[in-house]
Amino acid sequence: MRPDLLEILRCPVCRGELSLVGRKTDGEEIVEGTLTCARCRTVYPIEDGIPDLLPPDERD
Repeated sequence: MRPDLLEILRCPVCRGELSLVGRKTDGEEIVEGTLTCARCRTVYPIEDGIPDLLPPDERD
C-alpha cells in the first residue's frame, strides 16, 4: 500500500480518518502494518501490501 492513499481512504464503519503504522516496508510501499480509525478506533490490517478494509465482524 502506498502511504499517499491515506489522503483518500476513510474508515468504512464511521468515515473517520485513518492513521498508518507500517511494520514492514519495501521502499515506500507498506507491505505489513495497520490502519487505525481516529474516530472509532477500528483497526484494519495491511498484509502483502493490501489493506483489509472490511468491518471487523465481516472478516474471516
